[in-house]
Amino acid sequence: MSTTTKKCTADLLFAEKIAKAPMAPGVYLLKDASGAILYIGKARQLKKRLAAYTKTACRMNAKTGALVDKIVDLETILTGSEKEALILESNLIKKHRPRYNVDLKDDKRYPSLRLDLAEDYPQFKVVRKIGEDAAMYFGPFASAHAVRETLKIINRTFKLRKCKAGEFRTRTRPCLHCQMDGCLAPCCRDVAPQKYREQVNEAILFLNGRTRDLLQKIRREMQAASAAQSFEKAARLRDKLFSIERTVEKQIAVTTDFKDRDVFALARCETDFLITVLAVRGGFLSGARHYPVSETLGTEAETLGEFIRHYYDRRYFIPSEVLSAHALEDAALIGEVLSAAKGRRVSLHHPRRGQKRRLVEMAVRNAETELKRHLESRKAEMVMLNRLKKRLKLNRLPERIECFDNSNLAGAEPVAGMVVFEKGHPQKTAYRTYRLKTVSTPDDYAAMAEVLRRRFSKTGADGPLPDLLVVDGGKGQLNVASALLAELELGDRIDAIGIAKRDASRGESRDKIFKPGRANPVTFGRDADLLLFLQRIRDEAHRFAIGFHRRRRGKNALVSRLDAVPGIGPQRRKTLMRHFKSIANIRAAQLEEISTLPGFNPELARRVKAHLSD
Repeated sequence: MSTTTKKCTADLLFAEKIAKAPMAPGVYLLKDASGAILYIGKARQLKKRLAAYTKTACRMNAKTGALVDKIVDLETILTGSEKEALILESNLIKKHRPRYNVDLKDDKRYPSLRLDLAEDYPQFKVVRKIGEDAAMYFGPFASAHAVRETLKIINRTFKLRKCKAGEFRTRTRPCLHCQMDGCLAPCCRDVAPQKYREQVNEAILFLNGRTRDLLQKIRREMQAASAAQSFEKAARLRDKLFSIERTVEKQIAVTTDFKDRDVFALARCETDFLITVLAVRGGFLSGARHYPVSETLGTEAETLGEFIRHYYDRRYFIPSEVLSAHALEDAALIGEVLSAAKGRRVSLHHPRRGQKRRLVEMAVRNAETELKRHLESRKAEMVMLNRLKKRLKLNRLPERIECFDNSNLAGAEPVAGMVVFEKGHPQKTAYRTYRLKTVSTPDDYAAMAEVLRRRFSKTGADGPLPDLLVVDGGKGQLNVASALLAELELGDRIDAIGIAKRDASRGESRDKIFKPGRANPVTFGRDADLLLFLQRIRDEAHRFAIGFHRRRRGKNALVSRLDAVPGIGPQRRKTLMRHFKSIANIRAAQLEEISTLPGFNPELARRVKAHLSD
């Protein structure tokens, strides 16, 4: 059967399944020829919703039509109500992560502030991933600079501890922060948890945008201290009040009702969506976040509705009001789900006039501006990749670049790392590490041959092959890579280059790029930025491989060090590391602290201390 005949047959079967779909609430899964799930959606009436995916219905939009052409099969799951369909759809999207659903994986890259209230003396920590735990998370922030500035204000205004867990357990004297009246010093002073928690609660009010409530609280405390003639305390509260007021002055007041709300808007062009979220806290604009969405099967309203539903999945704070730039079909249902998550009523509106409408228009303008900047940036990246192709005389545009680097210490624990750049950006989910199996001596050529063979022989012709392969090293490593690609019959599908560090003794001022069959390195002339780009990829591969090697060495050293202690098995070793985090902290701990751990006694504690002090 020809490919065309198979496609026509699949289209007929797909149309038949749509015709047989019931007029009932449920979830539908759209699949491609291989059975992979492309899109998951929910509908109040499945048959009516699925009719939108017929070939004739999608010809009005060229991009949507091209995406729908990939669909050859569908699966439906009936539910008792539309709300059940909404919950099931959300769970299935999290499980399968379909290509054309809105994906909030972007949040992993942005920093947030984490606060674990289960601790007696919690502190704010900068994290890049929101965990599935009971801690409070604030953010994510637009940049590392933004979160650092916020943390600086918190540390300057509220007397919370700054020391890390290991220092907090072992410190015996107050640090400089305490001497400058910037910390209560619970590490070495008898500070009541309730007193410390007051500072924590004030910081939470500040981060939640409740600055008016916080200012009123501090003002009342200042007046009470003054009335009690506790003038030093009143002066400290006055300074805190002024510090917070100076911070609030920099914020933009956008509403007069001083309510908390999030504003969602969407901008689109022929190929892309971009969603902007404005966070309004206490009537002040506290921040804006932008989420590019490259491919989706939904309309603008459907895409925005899906985004809003998933946006609050793992967020501690849900405002009492959500504004949308589009009228959402499921607005009441989404509001009901958010209300259940918050424990209080959350309303979702599409305002048409007044102050709220102006907020939405501000969000739309921000989305349009950011989309324009995003497209210009992507265009500049493609221009750079075209210049790189021309300068290196590559056979194809290097949209996917893979770079390999080896790492070992005198042949011990040899490993390799692979980093991936797609369209000029690192794709960290595609990074890979390799523990070398056949190389036990310092042999870069053998190590490179093993790791490349494992990478490309496993993938063969079916996997995502790179357009450009970069190996860290000179002609020798490049020759190994070229020979292996030729052996695997991939030489005509993958371009390869080698990057070697400059030799200062020869008067070289730049790193060198080598190509197969060429004796001299490539000269870049005025295109020095292209060389810097390749150096950045090489440095990332070097960092990644070195980091993996250090983790392997550290793990082996750790295991061997504690394994040698008589009476310390895997469970007790795990208990020690969970409590102390590092060998240095165990070495610095008191005997009493070790002996009180589960499964330990004074004799075992003495053995551990004696062994680690050798």
